[in-house]
Amino acid sequence: MTKIETNRRKFLGTTAKAAAGIFVVPHFNIINSKPKLHETIIGQGDFKYRIHKEWGNLDPSKTPVNNCHEMVMDSRGRMIMVGDDTHNNVLIYDKSGKLLDSWGIRYKGGHGLSLWNDGAEDFLFICDTDGSMIKTTLNGRELMLIGHPSQYGAYEKDDSFKPTETAIGPNGDIYIADGYGSQYVLQFTKEGEFIRKIGNGRGTDNDQFQTAHGVCIDARDKNNPTLLVTSRASNCFKRFSLEGRYLETISLPGAFVCRPVLHGDNLYAGVCWSSKVDFIEGNMQTHPTSTNPKSGFVTILDKNNTVVSNPGGTPPKYKNGKLQRMLQQEPIFHHCHDVCIDDDENIYVCQWNANKTYPIKLERI
Repeated sequence: MTKIETNRRKFLGTTAKAAAGIFVVPHFNIINSKPKLHETIIGQGDFKYRIHKEWGNLDPSKTPVNNCHEMVMDSRGRMIMVGDDTHNNVLIYDKSGKLLDSWGIRYKGGHGLSLWNDGAEDFLFICDTDGSMIKTTLNGRELMLIGHPSQYGAYEKDDSFKPTETAIGPNGDIYIADGYGSQYVLQFTKEGEFIRKIGNGRGTDNDQFQTAHGVCIDARDKNNPTLLVTSRASNCFKRFSLEGRYLETISLPGAFVCRPVLHGDNLYAGVCWSSKVDFIEGNMQTHPTSTNPKSGFVTILDKNNTVVSNPGGTPPKYKNGKLQRMLQQEPIFHHCHDVCIDDDENIYVCQWNANKTYPIKLERI
């Protein structure tokens, strides 16, 4: 039954009762009523959403979470989440929010999750910020582990390596963002052989990063795929060629974005927090989580890198072609760490440091 048919039946039923002398009293208090959260609509323009905050809730005594870090959708339409609670690093949901499976007991820094299909099978790439990247099957069987880059001649032994995200290139090359470590993107073959370092470490130059938190392959131009890398503390994404040549910066003032997520022509990202504080040489004058805690939202860009909606955030505003600072507008989210978009363009939001909450669903309307 379509929505129009359902509404029509409700209307005819109410009309029939009125004709019979029956007065139907709606069940709400007109003076003191407040909209329920699932009735709240957030976002702007063509990208508006209804909140389902309890979508992924489970029994914390059986399947607890600490931080819901990232989520992907597999080829069967299942929603797969990684976190850092070693009772169950990985939770697998169906689209209704029902738990289908859980596994993972050793990824203490379970943080990044990417999915790649080789043409026949789905594989997961998990980044553990304790110092490794692990390729697994969907049921958790480990197939490859990449450890400290000094093993491959990329780092010195004392260099920090705390990987946060991976992306898989068109030929199967593995790109690892060392977002909490030495601020490079490391490129490996699909067999795990080191190719190169991308970027020039921590800093504010075009080819440098301030928290290289996320990475993805932008294949919207099928003839010219590129690499998008987060520079979170610089409030931007940076684009590189697949061989590591810097191309451009996409500035997102005020928004401490996590990894870029592509769906169709659009780019989505969780904003971990937002800030009114300006930078001096790429560094904030005070730590963002102490000045603007729990100030996350979601941001959406079109194929021209124009911000078109900020669910939970202030409406995007451009002045003389320049994007103005974006901030949290509604206190719905704490720290949006990742988003996953399903085939119906609903968004699933994972949060860090958010009182051990499970993923939230935003239903596209």
